[in-house]
Amino acid sequence: MLPPELPPLPALTRAEGEFIDSYLAVLDLLGRINPARGTDTYGGLRAAQALVGKSIALRDALTLMHDRGEKEVHSGTLAQALRVLDGERRARLVSVPPARS
Repeated sequence: MLPPELPPLPALTRAEGEFIDSYLAVLDLLGRINPARGTDTYGGLRAAQALVGKSIALRDALTLMHDRGEKEVHSGTLAQALRVLDGERRARLVSVPPARS
């Protein structure tokens, strides 16, 4: 049986797509670095090293949007794209998990 089909991504400019991709990559790395969720220092170290490059890509995507005259972030459209790309789950990995009872 096939998994349910995801809704389509909204139409994005190339820069918006790079912004979303870079943002999610940064979230993934921050989730791996999160001291409340991590298991070893080496994995956190590797994620922190990779974070530098992904942060630069995020900055570059936002710079490109700004330089092209895309002065507004269309949060509704970008939030829809984040939901389709599992952004809610990925963002939860950055937060502190609830206390165990």
